[in-house]
Amino acid sequence: MNPRPQPSPPHDDDDNNEEVFIDESDILQEVSMDNEDLPDADDDQDLDPEHLDEADDSAHTFTGHTGELYSVACSPSDARLVATGGGDDTGFLWKIGDGVWASELKGHNDSVSSLAFSHNGQFLASGSLDGIVQVWDVFGNLKGTLEGPGGGIEWLRWHPRGHILLAGSEDSTVWMWNAERAAFLNMFAGHGASVTCGDFTPDGKIICTGSDDATLRVWNPKSGENIHVVRGHPYHTEGLTCLSISSSSTLVLTGSKDGSAHIVNISTGKVINSAPLHSDSIECVGFAPSDSWAAIGSLDKKLVIWDIEHSLSRATCNHEDGVTCLVWLDASYLATGCVDGKVRLWDSRSGECTNTFRGHEDAIQSLCVSADHNYLVSASMDGTARVFELGELQ
Repeated sequence: MNPRPQPSPPHDDDDNNEEVFIDESDILQEVSMDNEDLPDADDDQDLDPEHLDEADDSAHTFTGHTGELYSVACSPSDARLVATGGGDDTGFLWKIGDGVWASELKGHNDSVSSLAFSHNGQFLASGSLDGIVQVWDVFGNLKGTLEGPGGGIEWLRWHPRGHILLAGSEDSTVWMWNAERAAFLNMFAGHGASVTCGDFTPDGKIICTGSDDATLRVWNPKSGENIHVVRGHPYHTEGLTCLSISSSSTLVLTGSKDGSAHIVNISTGKVINSAPLHSDSIECVGFAPSDSWAAIGSLDKKLVIWDIEHSLSRATCNHEDGVTCLVWLDASYLATGCVDGKVRLWDSRSGECTNTFRGHEDAIQSLCVSADHNYLVSASMDGTARVFELGELQ
């Protein structure tokens, strides 16, 4: 140790002004300090509740976008292929675990609001608030542009067996094309406001659409005929936000801004069941694979597991903020995305939260599951998409 000069204590004796030095003979005891014993500067922060939300549980983060994300879709045939779209007017194709490859989907002039892979994973459709639908191959090559709607695209759905594409628009119409040939097939008119949700039945024979006009319409895809209009008591009093069709193609579950959820018999157009009322807008609904249960997520911070057969609530899953999206993982487990930026896994039988995935810094907008069911992918308002490993759910 090199001796360092130390200031002397004050003295009354003005003649004794010499500096005092210490040397090795003044050392009373040496204490060795192992680096492992030194406190970590971040240790205290890790214990601070304000820093707990900084944890990142994701296995892969996609950061190619420069704006909020609105949609994410997982390929049904390639377990690693994912598509995302957002407020930067672009979409991207990228692969889980591959930080190098990404294909930018250019050409839209407004936010990319919706994405959907065809049933066989051969094509990807992107819909934008510019009213244009573009069709891509899995390498990001543009195969066709579908035009017609006079307003932004709200959602996209492919026919369960063919390359027929359906789109709902803000201009109150629904459009159908042969995407492979970029050919217009039909336009469904009748709603009085934006068509906020819709889909083919799993057997491909019927189309169901919901609108901000508080009605559900049932259509014949071939003729364009409006088979049923569901409106008025005991149905929704405000605009529909979401719908899900049972695997048997017989029932459609709809959610609304008014906090209500109803089940309609598709063949008769009659409301046959109504779920308990939520205190805020219902943002997502989904039949379980067995069709016997359904999940209903609301901005009132609750996800309700509803027993359809017995018309009762099986479980209420409480969140810290509003529930924005959900996806069933198998017959018993499902995942939810929340305004608080967290993704949660739930056991529908017990209502227990089995896992919470952190990493996002803003609301989750969309969720999808990889084809091999190993990964859950989320899109957030924070501009990133994150991949979470599911592992064993049991």
